[in-house]
Amino acid sequence: MDMRAASPNFRDIHFMDIHEVPEEEEREEEEEAGIAQAAEKVDKRSKKQFKLREAKRPQRSFSRQVSLETGVSALTNESNAKNTRHVLLERSGRSFGGFGSSHRTSNGADQGRKGDFNLFRTKSTLTKQHSAILSNLRKEVDQMDVDRENNDRGSGRGDDEHVNESVPAGRYFAALKGPELDQVKDSEDILLPKDEKWPFLLRFPIGCFGICLGLSSQAILWRALATSPATKFLHITPLINVILWLLALAVLLSVSFTYILKCIFYFEAVKREYFHPVRVNFFFAPWVVCMFLAIGVPPIIAHEALHPALWCTFMAPYFFLELKIYGQWLSGGKRRLCKVANPSSHLSVVGNFVGAILASKVGWNEAGKFLWAVGFAHYLVLFVTLYQRLPTSEALPKELHPVYSMFIAAPSAASIAWETIYDEFDGLSRTCYFIALFLYVSLVVRINFFTGFRFSVAWWSYTFPMTTASLATIKYAEQVPSVISRGLALSLSFMSSTMVAVLFVSTLLHAFVWHTLFPNDLAIAITKRKHGKEKKPLKKAYDIRRWAKQSPLSFVSAIRKNNSANRDSDEEIVGY
Repeated sequence: MDMRAASPNFRDIHFMDIHEVPEEEEREEEEEAGIAQAAEKVDKRSKKQFKLREAKRPQRSFSRQVSLETGVSALTNESNAKNTRHVLLERSGRSFGGFGSSHRTSNGADQGRKGDFNLFRTKSTLTKQHSAILSNLRKEVDQMDVDRENNDRGSGRGDDEHVNESVPAGRYFAALKGPELDQVKDSEDILLPKDEKWPFLLRFPIGCFGICLGLSSQAILWRALATSPATKFLHITPLINVILWLLALAVLLSVSFTYILKCIFYFEAVKREYFHPVRVNFFFAPWVVCMFLAIGVPPIIAHEALHPALWCTFMAPYFFLELKIYGQWLSGGKRRLCKVANPSSHLSVVGNFVGAILASKVGWNEAGKFLWAVGFAHYLVLFVTLYQRLPTSEALPKELHPVYSMFIAAPSAASIAWETIYDEFDGLSRTCYFIALFLYVSLVVRINFFTGFRFSVAWWSYTFPMTTASLATIKYAEQVPSVISRGLALSLSFMSSTMVAVLFVSTLLHAFVWHTLFPNDLAIAITKRKHGKEKKPLKKAYDIRRWAKQSPLSFVSAIRKNNSANRDSDEEIVGY
């Protein structure tokens, strides 16, 4: 018999302490076990609460750009329940396209720099209600955080991003530069990123209607060259007028369709352009182009006289818009004429003369006389304002000089309109023409004003006034036939047509070859006021005015007292 099998395994043997455990130690062990279980329950409960809090609480680096209807552009929340820490907007000198905090990773920073283009999207009624709620929440947050509110007031940033409100006209002159005030100065911040390509509709400006103005006015010019007795010796075919008219019509339809899409999807950007002191005048351009096309319609297309309903259709929106603009000029506070006057303001005047020409074409001479009188009265006021440049007006930037060619358009159109209404190129018509001719020459001799600028759609502003002056010269050559008048008419017509041809080819190259025709439209993304406190310039003339207010006798007596005091001191020194 094997003794190993009968004997128990050594590993299965358990030792047990049979000594008696004291009652105190037993209680301590029970208390420790209870504490451990309670701690375990508390830990589980706290974890659940923490998870719930994390689910409810927004992310730490939470940035949100809200619609324009609220004026709330960003709410940066970095807080816990008791201590709220606000991250101020970083002033990079470039853009406010992305708001970020110092806790972001590199990927998060890249995402933050992407612009929220919904800022300029058209808002629905539901979005407006939602935006109003968010606006009220923002007001409550601003009231709770007094320090932040004070900082905003001090730096001029508080309600800077109420982009749906009208931006002061002087702000555009202060923040922008360029021939059409379309470039942001280096010291300014904008609401969208500069280094990111914006949507096409946001980059499509109202100034594109200047292309239509140039082409439609050329159609009228070549019709006059083909039919005028002063240029009949050239034997110009009417086919050129037909081609140019169809081209102008096609361009007008394309530009109008694109801008209507912009009004549908980015109406807030359209409002910004309306508040722009230069671009607001281009809202007259579509109706002026329509009237140009009606005046220059080829005889092949329109065999009969134009119907008056055509004039009413094109002139009615123009008239209501000019009632709004002229009312602002007369009593518009910050938008009165001496504040917003610039050469492109002639567009709001020229349409009256073009409308007078079309009214005479449809047989409504009295309506034409009325429009001519309104246009001429406001042209005189605008002309004097631009010449005088009152001290209360905004300083016109140097870069605006290329648009000075608009000075030619109004008197030239007034001359043509008077001749069309009264069927005679009399003294008043010639007076307007000579004013336009003098302004034309004064701009040609200052050709350096028009150099040094990169190509843009704004260059089309050259063509429309030059073509109008050429048409007035042809009318003058009909009344005063001579070699000089005919030579002048041909020279001006050749210059304007050459300019249109060069700009048309350049526009096609920039649009379809180089893809640089429509850069980011920075002008619509400026902030309502400049960030940071601006140092006011020292009033150097203060001392001069102070001495000028002092009477001459007191000034002389003060000099005598000073001289006598110097003599007394000299005598004391000598006596010593």
